[in-house]
Parts: sequence; structure tokens; C-alpha cells
Amino acid sequence: MYTIHKTYESSFRERGSKFLGYLFPAESEEEFQEQLNQLKSKYPDATHHCWAWRLNPAQPKEFSSDDGEPSGSAGLPILNQLKSYEVVNVGVVVVRYYGGTKLGKSGLIEAYGRGTQLCLESARLVTIWPVKIFEICYPYPQENTIQKLKNDFDLSVIDSDYLQDIRLRVACALDKADAFEQNLSGLEHLHISYEFIEESFI
Repeated sequence: MYTIHKTYESSFRERGSKFLGYLFPAESEEEFQEQLNQLKSKYPDATHHCWAWRLNPAQPKEFSSDDGEPSGSAGLPILNQLKSYEVVNVGVVVVRYYGGTKLGKSGLIEAYGRGTQLCLESARLVTIWPVKIFEICYPYPQENTIQKLKNDFDLSVIDSDYLQDIRLRVACALDKADAFEQNLSGLEHLHISYEFIEESFI
């Protein structure tokens, strides 16, 4: 799965109608709605603001709207492009200015899909990895032991606290997490303790 970190735009004309596509990051329905409202304010005289979003890589949730276009001719082709590119935590709004010539349902499906695809083709897609998050607590003399684990299991440090002991919050790729946990559990005699926090994505 993939996501994006910035907004991408597209623009083209189809038989007189103008289509403006906007692909942007959104980690919640509220974030998406905020972007949609901004685009509606920016283009208040547009004929349609059709859209779709996909959220939550752990259990993808998705929704789309035709905003007055014939059912299934706008929101669904937008959403299908998002699914085809396997992107999550994103939203797309395709704004249409009607140009006087009806496109028909198949023409609309093609145009709204194209508005989305052009954005996705120009986007820098960032891979999302499924991980397990662990918290590790250890005394300072064991820094090298933990460093070796970090290297062996390609851990990402999410947070750290250097107090009386060191407390690290790390992300481990899902396919390496069981072996990593086995290694950790064998280090208790060195006063290294750990706690599994949650499954997540980075």
C-alpha cells in the first residue's frame, strides 16, 4: 500500500467541459471534509465537486460521491483509481465546469477516472509498511546490545527517553516481529525489558 505527503493537481478539457483534479493527504474524514470545503469555496460556481476517499491502512474504509452526476459515473471511477493504485489516507476531488455538451455516462466515467489518474501518475507514492510497535527499557551499558538489534531487525525509532534507564519506542516490520520479540525475551538477564504496544503502519 502507498500514501502521499502533499497535494497533486490535474487539469484537462473534454468536449467543452473543464475538469480539475485534486489529490491530497487525509488521515480522517474531518481532514477530507476540510479540504473539500476549501475547494468548494475556491470554485463556488463549478457544476459539480465529485469526490472519493480511502482511509486507515489497517482496515481500509472508503466512500465516494457523485455530487449530482448520474449514479456511479463520478465518485466510483475516482475511487476505483485510488484502489487500482493501492493508495490510502488520501482524498480526491474532481471539479467539473459543464461546457454545454453532455458526455454520457461512459464519457463521465472516463473523464472522472482520468482526472484522478493524472494526479496519481504525477504523485510521489510513499510505501506504507505494516509494523508492530514495541517499547524497550534498558540500562545504559546495554546500548550496544540494542544497537545490534536495531541493525539486525532494521528497526525504526519512533520515540526515545533518556532518564535513569533508556526507554525506546520502536517499529519492527510485521514479518520480522516474532523473531525480534524472541530475541528480546532472551535478554531479561541483562535487565532489558519490553512491552508490545500495537500493530500499526509507518
